[in-house]
Amino acid sequence: MLWIPVTLVAAAAQTARNAAQSSLTKQIGTLGATQVRFLFGLPFAALFLTLVCLGTGEAPAPIPLTALGYTALGAVAQIAATALMLLTMKSRSFAVTTAWIKTEPVMVALIGAAALGDALTLPMLAAIAVATTGVVILSTKPETTRSMLHDLGPAATGLLAGLCFGLSAIGFRGGILHLPEGSFLIRASTTLLLSLTLQTGMLLLWLAAFNRTALVASFKVWRASLLAGFLGAFASQFWFIGFSLTTAANVRTLALVEVIMALAVSAFVFRQKVSTRQKLGMGVITLGVGLLLSAQK
Repeated sequence: MLWIPVTLVAAAAQTARNAAQSSLTKQIGTLGATQVRFLFGLPFAALFLTLVCLGTGEAPAPIPLTALGYTALGAVAQIAATALMLLTMKSRSFAVTTAWIKTEPVMVALIGAAALGDALTLPMLAAIAVATTGVVILSTKPETTRSMLHDLGPAATGLLAGLCFGLSAIGFRGGILHLPEGSFLIRASTTLLLSLTLQTGMLLLWLAAFNRTALVASFKVWRASLLAGFLGAFASQFWFIGFSLTTAANVRTLALVEVIMALAVSAFVFRQKVSTRQKLGMGVITLGVGLLLSAQK
């Protein structure tokens, strides 16, 4: 049951990281803020792996092509998901954006069952339906058709971010499972360093070619960037440990407690109003999380 406290730590760290990145988006743009979690998180991932190796006496796990392929899938999907999340945050509150992307467990459960053979039972499907209903309550408004159409753009990018986050979770868990040897800590830390190396390389090439201004800007606000990078690497370290201990659906479903954390951040840090309807939607999502968690064996 170690995956439960591990996941809760990861969710708390990710909430803080999302808040830091949201603030950076206003200063250096979406792409600039996206690359911060990877570029500035890479040194911390290397430090984490070094500490794990020293603590366990193990060497980093060898990486076969299958593990590399899964990790690369997770890396690309996470970049896309982060950019879509930050784009959504530009037009909707922090809490609402977080709730939209938390349709992710639906994607993780279905894709995990198909790609990795993870269990998917009828009680789990029922719980997923409850959580999805909560998302619908939160993201729809009893307003005019014109207003509803206005909301479709942010809703689409938020939901697409959830899908990409789901694909990234499956990719990272697949990468960890396909490492041929090592303890769960070594597997998780090795995969994290590999993923951040791939992501940093891809984003540096893209920004150097198409948006050098954003790249330079991230170094100008290096203190905030370093904080976001550390929080991102710290959260990912615990996500990956969770993926090494249980199914991605278990981890990402329990991670929906982040919605509650995001509500607190939205209300008390960003001073953004959260309506009764949104609170109801988040409550139903949380109920779905509890049902899905109780259905896990």
